[in-house]
Amino acid sequence: MNGDFFDALRAGTERISVWAALLDSINVFPVADGDTGRNLLISLLPLKSSVRDRAVLTEKLFMSARGNSGNIAAQFFTGLLSYGDSRPLTDAVHEGTSRAWQAIADPLPGTMLSVFDGLESALKEFPTDGPVDKEGAWISGVMKSLEKVVLGTTQALPVLKNANVVDSGALGMFIFFDAFLNTFYRSDPQFAPVSGIFREHLAVQGSAAENNESGNCVDAVVRFKNREQKSMQALSALGVSLVSQEYGDRVKIHLHTSDQSHVRDVLSRDGSIIQWVSDDLAVQARAFHSGHVRQAIHIVTDAAGSLTRDDARQLNITLLDSYITLGTKDAPETYVDRAELYLAMNKGIKVTTSQASIFERHQHYEKVLSLYGSALYLCVGSAFTGNYDVAMDWKKKHDPEDRLRVIDTGAASGRLGILAMAAARYAITAQTDKDVLDFAARAGAKSEEYIFLDTLHFLAAGGRISKTNAVFGDLLRMKPVVSPTAQGAKKVAIVRNKKDQVAFAVEKLKRGIGTEDRALIMVEYTDNRAWMEKEIAPLVKSLFPHAEIIVQPFSLTSGVHMGPGTWGIAFLPDN
Repeated sequence: MNGDFFDALRAGTERISVWAALLDSINVFPVADGDTGRNLLISLLPLKSSVRDRAVLTEKLFMSARGNSGNIAAQFFTGLLSYGDSRPLTDAVHEGTSRAWQAIADPLPGTMLSVFDGLESALKEFPTDGPVDKEGAWISGVMKSLEKVVLGTTQALPVLKNANVVDSGALGMFIFFDAFLNTFYRSDPQFAPVSGIFREHLAVQGSAAENNESGNCVDAVVRFKNREQKSMQALSALGVSLVSQEYGDRVKIHLHTSDQSHVRDVLSRDGSIIQWVSDDLAVQARAFHSGHVRQAIHIVTDAAGSLTRDDARQLNITLLDSYITLGTKDAPETYVDRAELYLAMNKGIKVTTSQASIFERHQHYEKVLSLYGSALYLCVGSAFTGNYDVAMDWKKKHDPEDRLRVIDTGAASGRLGILAMAAARYAITAQTDKDVLDFAARAGAKSEEYIFLDTLHFLAAGGRISKTNAVFGDLLRMKPVVSPTAQGAKKVAIVRNKKDQVAFAVEKLKRGIGTEDRALIMVEYTDNRAWMEKEIAPLVKSLFPHAEIIVQPFSLTSGVHMGPGTWGIAFLPDN
């Protein structure tokens, strides 16, 4: 008997989330800008939501689609959503495949398009209602067929052959369909070993990562004045890598251009722009990371520590995201636009946080061990989440060799970020995994963090304190100072104004760090980066000239609970 169709879509999307960073790391086609995993995840997030209305999901897919891969995938899944009691899966897959091919101005095999074709062919060869359908045994045949398609992409396009990698979009769809089919048709899902099957093609070789991309990757939603203006021929004149799709009277356009101002002028002249998102290809190309440094043990941590995806890429850290819900949008915290988030909070729009599902977290643990053999999970403090217990429960059943080491750091925000950053750096020169574990324990004991709240309003909104106390405190202009500890966020002081906050921070730094120490100091901001860079970072540098000063955004789970205007300092002496 089939499982739930929407649960299967959710499982596929969560598997994309788990493997997104790896997909980014092998993304060399159509340009080496390292964003396929990000784009697929952002585009398919509506499939992870609780929405079960197919029309609503179709519109959400249309609006959320991002990048080349995301826009193509959105068209396929729009077709797949036509599956129902009167329409078998094979017909829905055919509809999605046709939509995906038609959406591209210059479609090429050797990409995710080939995986869509392969899925359609495999479902005909191994029908879902065949005689071996008792527990979805046919799925093995389907996935074996898709495995050959994905491996074949390495030879299909010159840039992939030169880099010796599979197409990242094709691999992303393999990962999605593996989870989707297994969840939909098997009571006990058995996922394909991605790192084992494709191990020889998961790291960019040669000069593929050395690129000089320029221009912009644009995603726009436009309402045109007439049909001719939205034709594929007319839009192709605006740029390359064109993907176009329609929903009602709106057109979604993805393209790469060397002159985004010209594109925007043309679209504004021919219609009205409803949505505009632009990525700088040069910036993305510079950040593109194709390899991994050698480490004694791989570091894993929660994104609740103040680390960005770029930090994680550079230091080869696996980040485990929590989720932010902003209005009707739900996304992993490291994918949320922080400026948009804090603007919304200042306007009184409700923002909440939630943990990734246990399934998603378990998949992360399995992926990390399959890629790295052993790992150290520096877990956010148990006083803040149940992540430590989830990891330890998984270990009891799936890690008899103790390859995933887990430390309950008692930390969050910047203190957790500093611990992970320092441990990842130390792991490069360490001789054994035990050396890294010992270092992390020592660093955890020595590190400190102090967070300065601008208002108590957001703590009250999140239920951390009573609303009565928040109003009373704000009327008296009380500005609490808190420190994340193993027992939770501990209030360590009350100050009156920003001047007092700075004085308190300086006092704590001087007590914890010697002026000659090569300390690691993180200066954290929410929506006040300019002030931090102009006032706080130079002050700290003048006091501790031998320290490394990092100006870093707060993790957004912390930012949501503490609110705009919050800032902080975290430090590790004797870095």
